[in-house]
Amino acid sequence: MLLRPLLLALTMLTAVPAFAVDTVGEAVPVYTENALSRMFDTNTHLQRVKADDCQLVQDIEARAIRVESPSYQFLYGDMLAWGVCVTRDVELGVYYMQLAAQQGSPAALEQLGRYYAQGTLVQQDQERAIPYLREAAAMGNVNARIQLAELLLRDYGSPLDFEDAYRWLYHTVTGNKRTHIKIARLRQGLENRMPANVIARAKRRDAFW
Repeated sequence: MLLRPLLLALTMLTAVPAFAVDTVGEAVPVYTENALSRMFDTNTHLQRVKADDCQLVQDIEARAIRVESPSYQFLYGDMLAWGVCVTRDVELGVYYMQLAAQQGSPAALEQLGRYYAQGTLVQQDQERAIPYLREAAAMGNVNARIQLAELLLRDYGSPLDFEDAYRWLYHTVTGNKRTHIKIARLRQGLENRMPANVIARAKRRDAFW
């Protein structure tokens, strides 16, 4: 009869809290997946963690390590990599980014691809960047689509990737004028290296979906 209360107590002790409480008792809600996605898209996630006075560090760490949420693994990894609200540990930070990428986090895939392309935190390797960017691009990440096309036009990757890269750019929707102009320029560059029939096939909506 004592087993059930004991299990309940253990569950309550190990449950990840839904709120962090500051010094004056005000509860700060843990970020939702949608909120994290928006922050990743605008690259404001680290600023948000600092703006919240680092109150959610334990929650973020718990969701990254115990819950194994890819969004929180990426967030925690980025915090570690740049020493935001935690002691800086670049190697461990990249490790958690990779865990998030393995679970299909578009933000983690794009960032790792960008880091390998630029040599940020890791040794520069444009060829190694391609698979990360390609997977993120296929999932709809606009920045990854742009970076992938840029690498292909600099003769990294394979010409076999041209059709997919062109298709993703052609079907990308953006309200940002600068991004729109950049996509148009990259599309033209890819078109100059692609046969007309492949371009036509890439433009077909049924091929995209």
